[in-house]
Amino acid sequence: MKKNDCNMKFLGCISALLLLCNCSGDPKEFQYKNLTEEVKAIKANGGYYKVGNPYKVMGQYYTPKEDYNYSEVGMASWYGDDFHNKLTANGETYDMRAITAAHRTLPLPSIVRVTNLENGKSIIARVNDRGPYVKNRIIDVSQKGAELLGYRNNGIAKVKVEVLERESRAIKEAMLSKTSTSKTYNEAINYEVTNQTQTPKYTAEISVKAPTPTTIAQNSVPTSKGNYFVQVGAFSDYNKAKEMADDMKRFGKVSIFEAFLSKDGVYRVRIGAYQNRDDALKILDRVLDYGHQDVTIVQG
Repeated sequence: MKKNDCNMKFLGCISALLLLCNCSGDPKEFQYKNLTEEVKAIKANGGYYKVGNPYKVMGQYYTPKEDYNYSEVGMASWYGDDFHNKLTANGETYDMRAITAAHRTLPLPSIVRVTNLENGKSIIARVNDRGPYVKNRIIDVSQKGAELLGYRNNGIAKVKVEVLERESRAIKEAMLSKTSTSKTYNEAINYEVTNQTQTPKYTAEISVKAPTPTTIAQNSVPTSKGNYFVQVGAFSDYNKAKEMADDMKRFGKVSIFEAFLSKDGVYRVRIGAYQNRDDALKILDRVLDYGHQDVTIVQG
């Protein structure tokens, strides 16, 4: 087994089950034992420490910042196999079986406790992605997290999200250290490890159709099964289409189609194909969650 494969497998194991509890308790009771090993695995998986600049999504501004006193009550959702093995906002590969989460402003990674206020169940999750941006949701947890919190079937739940300051400071310090260690909190973090199988890292495919005097519907369907696509943009400038395609890698296979509907070519950026409209709708909803508004489902 290659060294990088070992790191990926270790990351899948060590982040697969964060401490599950049914109660309150002091955050200091949750401690890492293998902080250095986990951070090395995160880095080997492409992850890096990120706060980020202020940004605007769907008319609202968000300002990422280090807020170790953060605590908020609101609705939580979850995301699963549609994004399994795709890239997160800080460069990691999303694993729906690990306990991770997406948040709009917290540093990546941060450590949070998420408590389902409807049944009292809690998990500790590593925040490594951005979102959600719709329906007043404050956090998006992994599929495994939703299972442990008891709301996977319902889809959403009212939760309380709290930053664990000691653990978040520790993982930040280790992520920024060349040796992946935290001098101040070297023994601060302890995840319970379970046996998991790590799947290969996802690599998005970008393809460009050669210019031909035809329409997309006739000759532009990729080799993947199905003929439903999520179109995320149409551009007269190829370079702008390429930028959009690069930004869409996390959502699946991305293709750029050139159509000659007039004397000038139009480059259309699409994700897919999918076998049915429902599958395409799942991706469309997720793209909307990330703040992209000009999206639609097309059949080709």
